[in-house]
Amino acid sequence: MLEAAIFDLDGLMFDTEPIWVSAWEPAFKEQGLELKPGLVQRFFGMSQPRIEELVAQAYDNDPRAVSAVREHVRLGIEEMLAHGAPKKPGLDELLVLLAEKGVPCAVASASPRTLVETHLRKGGVEGFFSAVIAGDDGLPSKPAPDVFVEAARRLNAAPASSLVLEDSPNGIRAASAGGFLSVMVPDMIAPTLEIRAIATRVCNSLLDVRDLIAAGELG
Repeated sequence: MLEAAIFDLDGLMFDTEPIWVSAWEPAFKEQGLELKPGLVQRFFGMSQPRIEELVAQAYDNDPRAVSAVREHVRLGIEEMLAHGAPKKPGLDELLVLLAEKGVPCAVASASPRTLVETHLRKGGVEGFFSAVIAGDDGLPSKPAPDVFVEAARRLNAAPASSLVLEDSPNGIRAASAGGFLSVMVPDMIAPTLEIRAIATRVCNSLLDVRDLIAAGELG
């Protein structure tokens, strides 16, 4: 029996990742830097402070690199506050089913709280969530499990009976480290053999997750 469901936001609930990705190159160009190949793929699911650490390392502590990360965040937020982002297929149906079953839900995201709350409001789903953990809450970034542990605590749920829904490998690693049930719904990155081994399930869409829960195959 599921005690809670904990949702990532970017790439899982809303199709935001293309917006974030498109903001990287202009942000680095503005600082006179070239974006190193393969760097962005490491960042999915991470908080801004952790990304800044990794970028600083990759660019030998060049201060322009951290400025580029902050400009990237500014550009992405500006675009999404103005235009929002589409909901992922199956989000509404999954949330309705969880509400019918009395399963409380939380968001655990690396994005700033203002942006998370904007997406929930624009998407018409804020009423489904009892707690929101955001990137500016100061918790360690995924793949550390802290954001999920805090979400479960706020929902008065045990990790072993709580389902984490994620699109990124770092999110699945965090869920595994915290002892949670987990489902990966891939977005920008396909699951590796490692991720398939530690995830409870891998699904093609949130509709598939809805069907598994309806059939009693999760929890």
